[in-house]
Amino acid sequence: MLSPHEIATLLLVERAPHQVEPYGQPAARLRQEALVEIERLPTGVPVPLLTPKGRDMLQRLDARWKLHSAADEASE
Repeated sequence: MLSPHEIATLLLVERAPHQVEPYGQPAARLRQEALVEIERLPTGVPVPLLTPKGRDMLQRLDARWKLHSAADEASE
């Protein structure tokens, strides 16, 4: 199970990968879970990118969030 910090890092990799330290601990955990991979730009700079599994994880989290939000609105 991912920590809230790791989920936030996964979102950051999706939206602003240049802001994530590719070899930092959160990215290392995401690499261990095969959610993120490190690729090198032509300049040699390493950049974290989502794997298909990482994209799937974010899609499932988004669907769960929308379902939960809809249930909250219905109960009001």
